[in-house]
Amino acid sequence: MKVTFLGTGTSQGVPVIGCTCEVCRSLDFRDKRLRTSIHIEIGGSSIIFDSGPDFRQQILRENITCLDALVFTHEHKDHTAGMDDIRSFNFLQKKDIPVYARKNVIEQLKREFAYIFSETKYPGIPSVDIKEITNTPFVIGKTEIIPIEVTHFKLPVFGFRIKDFTYITDAKTISDTEKEKIKGSKILVINALQKEEHPSHMTLNEAIALAKEMNADKTYFTHLSHKMGTHKKTEKLLPENIEIAYDGLKIEI
Repeated sequence: MKVTFLGTGTSQGVPVIGCTCEVCRSLDFRDKRLRTSIHIEIGGSSIIFDSGPDFRQQILRENITCLDALVFTHEHKDHTAGMDDIRSFNFLQKKDIPVYARKNVIEQLKREFAYIFSETKYPGIPSVDIKEITNTPFVIGKTEIIPIEVTHFKLPVFGFRIKDFTYITDAKTISDTEKEKIKGSKILVINALQKEEHPSHMTLNEAIALAKEMNADKTYFTHLSHKMGTHKKTEKLLPENIEIAYDGLKIEI
């Protein structure tokens, strides 16, 4: 399995428009963060988790030419806004693109992209095959995917486990029951927004505590804001088996 971090930034991305802080002025490529998304290649399938506003730019940067499934973690705009651009894959592959999401996410997509779901189809719009998922395992191609429900303030969000890899973004709390699904992962990806307390995202210390509790071989932090500090300075605060992900990072499991 090959995992590519398409984006590792928070809802505003990094740099933030109009900001002149150290992080937003940084020349380190690792401090340039598009909205959070990952691409997984496994068992002959090409799967993307979330299509935020930077989707087109991310796909072009990584030269992704095939999309077998798009999976949504939740309905917030920084994770869904780029769905229109899957139409390029419709043209390339000459088929509908399967889209996996829970019921409330599907309802939100139907409101935001009403033209896609209209009975009267305008030529050239995205063509999707909606597949509703719940908190039970499902299969894409030959690969089983296990949802992990986390809480983002009061909103339920899905993380996912694929074999020995677990991906969780936009989480503040995780129940003990759902943590059991994470245990034994070799690679864990979790969100770490900033150092200061936040109502809907884990802070740096909270993410470190969860990483230690789950005890994966390696943990990567994603969904970072400019308030976290530069990549170079923040990585010095981390235990040996924890790293900060950056846009374009590729790992093989």
